[in-house]
Amino acid sequence: MARKSLISPEFSPSILSLILLLVLLSSPAIHAGHDYRDALRKSIMFFEGQRSGKLPPDQRLRWRRDSALRDGSSAGVDLSGGYYDAGDNVKFGFPMAFTTTMLSWSIIDFGKTMGPELKNAVKAVRWGTDYLLKATAIPGVVFVQVGDAYSDHNCWERPEDMDTLRTVYKIDRAHPGSDVAGETAAALAAASIVFRKRDPAYSRRLLDRATRVFAFANRYRGAYSNSLYHAVCPFYCDFNGYQDELLWGAAWLHKASRKRAYREFIVKNEVVLRAGDTINEFGWDNKHAGINVLISKEVLMGKAEYFESFKQNADGFICSILPGISHPQVQYSRGGLLVKTGGSNMQHVTSLSFLLLAYSNYLSHAKKVVPCGELTASPSLLRQIAKRQVDYILGDNPMGMSYMVGYGQRFPRRIHHRGSSVPSVSAHPARIGCKEGSRYFLSPNPNPNLLVGAVVGGPNVTDAFPDSRPYFVESEPTTYINAPLVGLLGYFSTHSSWR
Repeated sequence: MARKSLISPEFSPSILSLILLLVLLSSPAIHAGHDYRDALRKSIMFFEGQRSGKLPPDQRLRWRRDSALRDGSSAGVDLSGGYYDAGDNVKFGFPMAFTTTMLSWSIIDFGKTMGPELKNAVKAVRWGTDYLLKATAIPGVVFVQVGDAYSDHNCWERPEDMDTLRTVYKIDRAHPGSDVAGETAAALAAASIVFRKRDPAYSRRLLDRATRVFAFANRYRGAYSNSLYHAVCPFYCDFNGYQDELLWGAAWLHKASRKRAYREFIVKNEVVLRAGDTINEFGWDNKHAGINVLISKEVLMGKAEYFESFKQNADGFICSILPGISHPQVQYSRGGLLVKTGGSNMQHVTSLSFLLLAYSNYLSHAKKVVPCGELTASPSLLRQIAKRQVDYILGDNPMGMSYMVGYGQRFPRRIHHRGSSVPSVSAHPARIGCKEGSRYFLSPNPNPNLLVGAVVGGPNVTDAFPDSRPYFVESEPTTYINAPLVGLLGYFSTHSSWR
């Protein structure tokens, strides 16, 4: 049933704004303030716990060890490195590429606010792009997954011990995957901006590869779920179609290269590739809201009137997720948490909040607001909404707990994560086999290894949270929850007031 609006049409705009502000601020547990700089540091450190491959000497989470060093050998290629997506030991290329894109966007928009943590954020991007360069080294081929997800999910073992199948999956001309290839192109292009001044040669390499991968994605169109259904589904199926990733990839290539060809591609394909669809969605599978916000920056800066329709879509996105007048698919819990159906909720919270904050900055520079019927959404209001979500994650919620591991006095202790829940190699040098790990999965005890900075899937509309490994939707962390959060925490670590 559609959620009724909390705002009556006869109220004046000033009353509407007051009601909306009260909705935003209502919470059973409002803290005096948060240490956003500490949360930023920990949110970036989390990625070190997700690393696969040969770990560097400056690895800070010391309970992790080298793992999956021979990935790709069965296919005669080197696919070591990269990130495990969540609490398992599979390397899924689709969410890994999105994670890399969002880490890069976080740095591009908010890197100046990250202080000493900026260097660690850049390292996190490079760990992802080094792997994506390996995965795209052969023209006309993208390696999109390492590890058989079914056998992996049938075991509970730390990555250092895993003996499950490390099957390599790829897309090519005969087996297309425009979705994962388009996202990979976006990740490489976005990262090329991050490294433009830091490492110009590496930046050029990333942009050249992004160009080639996008051309492949566009020429050989199709969804990778169709080509590799039994490998990637139901884990990371492309439920939304590949069209949005083509626009997303073109948008990032346009931003990185400034080439007219990408601008023309975007304008020509806006309708064909459905830029205006499902505007209140943004995540590893659905890029529509992100496309519109990213492209709208040029319109708001007065540089690209030919993209005006994307700004209209972005404005529609903003209005669709405001508390009180939001779309039926977007709810807010009594505690103030943004809630959307489908998978872990915090992935929606961080990704959509990132877009709110990014768009608020674009609006501020242009001295613009978004009209939403009787309500005017100002940049300040959008920041308030985004900050309210961040504060909920950090502890301002009915449970009175942080949903970031290691932040605050009370946080999840039994997260759904193999490496965190099984004794480390230093604590238990002997191998722990596939089924031997089950006793750690079922144990009521806290995880022995603290995955610092991990943000779990979190509560649903009831604001309740079961701190229990079997409840994976609520208790599993993912890289694509944290990636947009890095940008949010960077901003609020410097701008802790809402104004």
